[in-house]
Amino acid sequence: MDRKVRVVQYGTGKMSVYTMRYVYEKGGEIVGAVDVNPNVIGKDIGEIMGTENKGVKITDANDAESMLKSVKPDIVIVTTMSLLKDIKDAFLLCAKLGINAISTCEEAFFPFNSNPRLADEIDDLAKKNGCTITGSGYQDVYWGELISAIAGSTQKIRRIKGSSSYNVEDYGIALAKAHGAGLTLQQFEDEIASVDKITDAERQHIINEGNYLPSYMWNVNGWLCSKLGLTPINQTQKCVPQTYKEDIDSETLGMTIKSGDATGMSAVVTTQTKEGITIESECIGKVYSKEDYDKNEWTIEGEPDTTIVVARPATVELTCATIVNRIPDVINSKPGYVSTDKLDELKYLIKPMNEYVRD
Repeated sequence: MDRKVRVVQYGTGKMSVYTMRYVYEKGGEIVGAVDVNPNVIGKDIGEIMGTENKGVKITDANDAESMLKSVKPDIVIVTTMSLLKDIKDAFLLCAKLGINAISTCEEAFFPFNSNPRLADEIDDLAKKNGCTITGSGYQDVYWGELISAIAGSTQKIRRIKGSSSYNVEDYGIALAKAHGAGLTLQQFEDEIASVDKITDAERQHIINEGNYLPSYMWNVNGWLCSKLGLTPINQTQKCVPQTYKEDIDSETLGMTIKSGDATGMSAVVTTQTKEGITIESECIGKVYSKEDYDKNEWTIEGEPDTTIVVARPATVELTCATIVNRIPDVINSKPGYVSTDKLDELKYLIKPMNEYVRD
């Protein structure tokens, strides 16, 4: 491509501060921005980024379609919510207009095993209008490509076991609430944990109806199976509240979480496969105490056993850098809803991103 890649930022919260800056630093340009928050609508994106004005005003989501038609972006970055049904309007709008889109939405990483009906609807519309829709972020590498690379150096695999922790304060209120942060233990049981106390048939019915509430590892296990060529025959998840011995202030939630209440949750997803390999992955998302820090640890058990630990990863920056570095892959991809296991291996963009886009 012999011009700059044109990007629209959809959602101008915490993550967008990084994604927008990274787009500029990688040689792209922001040509539009969208939000639902009346406190930011009409502002220049430079105010959000903490820089000089960029000459791009934030558009009300109600006017997103006309703005997108006017600025004609190559891709839209969606950094809003964590469930596919919560970002469906943005994805369906992009698919309708034939505009590529990539999102930090965790379920969007591999929605085919949690909301196949909506994923198929987006896929059909994207194929019809010749664009690519996908989800990416931290999990793309640290729960995905990194694990598949280690698997490629292993002779025999019996089990893949992973655990990752992150501070929900860093990602905004939607993610914090999705983890049950601030709930009493009874509220957590009623609103979060009860979802998984059902039979396999009941769960599949809920999934088919598009009403399942997956933990992040639910979609990651699906991605890993797809990437490694494994056939899932059974998958379950269990969500357990996390607590702390003292009160913890949450800036994101705007409240003090009382001692003994849920600061977040641990979700363990176990996948049995036809090939005999078990994947057991855990994500721990909570409001951190002073002792907590991010950690990512994965073990492949087999011949040989291999463990890799990433201590104190900068998950926000890594998420946003992954999104921006993925942009050429998305533009170059075949149309449809294409999860990143079907894209090229992620690359560091040394040259301006447009030089990686095929004409």
